[in-house]
Amino acid sequence: MDSVLRAAAIYLVLMLLFKIAGRRSLAELTTFDLVLLMVIGEATQQALLGDDFSLTNAVLVIVTLIAIDIGFSLVKQRSPWFSRVLDGGPTIVVEHGNVLHERLKRARLDESDILEAARSAQGIVEINQIKFAILERNGKISVIPSD
Repeated sequence: MDSVLRAAAIYLVLMLLFKIAGRRSLAELTTFDLVLLMVIGEATQQALLGDDFSLTNAVLVIVTLIAIDIGFSLVKQRSPWFSRVLDGGPTIVVEHGNVLHERLKRARLDESDILEAARSAQGIVEINQIKFAILERNGKISVIPSD
């Protein structure tokens, strides 16, 4: 039970810290961000291992995490439903220049996020110039301009 509580506490603290730091996609990761993530990873591993810092316990934790990842990827290959549950699917957030506010709210995005993606990808400056904006599974926003 102690491991479960420790894992939950670390999860909540990391979520809070990353929320304060702001959203950033992996494509925009800077050197500083990478170093910060490595340091956070080191601190997190200490919390995950608890009092047992032995090589055996560290290897066991790593093997367990990799096995879970491989297991999930195998199940996702065989089950589209499970893949959708774990990874989600693409979500249309703008359709023919109309913002779908409920979908934006569920995705925790706002119009400025869409316009930022539209400016950087297509040079679009107004929502009504967008035929479709799609929040992809990887968190990026794809923009298809109107004709």
